[in-house]
Amino acid sequence: MAQPPSSSDRPSRQEQEQTGRPGPARLPDPSVRTVVHLLRHGEVHNPEGLLYGRLPGYHLSERGRAMADRVAEHLLDVGADIALVVASPLERAQETARASADVLGLEVGTDERLIESGNQFQGLTVGVGDGALRRPEHWWKMRNPFRPSWGEPYAEQAARMHAAADEARVRAEGREALLVSHQLPVWVARLAAEGRRYVHDPRRRQCSLASLTSLHYVGHRLEGVTYREPAADLLPGANQVSGA
Repeated sequence: MAQPPSSSDRPSRQEQEQTGRPGPARLPDPSVRTVVHLLRHGEVHNPEGLLYGRLPGYHLSERGRAMADRVAEHLLDVGADIALVVASPLERAQETARASADVLGLEVGTDERLIESGNQFQGLTVGVGDGALRRPEHWWKMRNPFRPSWGEPYAEQAARMHAAADEARVRAEGREALLVSHQLPVWVARLAAEGRRYVHDPRRRQCSLASLTSLHYVGHRLEGVTYREPAADLLPGANQVSGA
């Protein structure tokens, strides 16, 4: 049986540089602590009260920009060791991310996996008792709240969010990463992390505007989830219509 090479058999760093032969791969440290923050964007300018979903052209309001700045200030105040900032491609997420990236001296990356959830009611008003939900032609879409039948399956949202978080964890190993996304994807990612059922009352999501849902890892293992609202004082009076 072949024996594993001894340390003397392995190429030195100088030999690697001269010959191009790779040395042994570095294994991840199973004890290193990494935090991946899932940040919901700030308030959106949406005077019509539409469920805007993935529609383009929805930017932060003046209050939303203040919320984004408040998050950036919070990260500085707590000494967060942010190694990278990545955002959904939608304008409201990019603008929220840029506020923190600017004060941290980082660029904003883009990851499609952080995008808002798909929703068949996109572009409509969907408040209980008014809008699209009063029209019989839409009732069939509501037949299965467990999947849900009116949009992107919860399980698929959670899977793509955790895939993005896992990649960020590897890239920011031993430090922290900031991923800017949207309420529903962040919420189902948290439900998955905590082993809870996906079906829920949207009014009871603990994921306010400009909130931080933080995934704490030890090595590759998810150890826990924490939640903060750096812009809590700006929430009263804010437009709470979510994108999905």
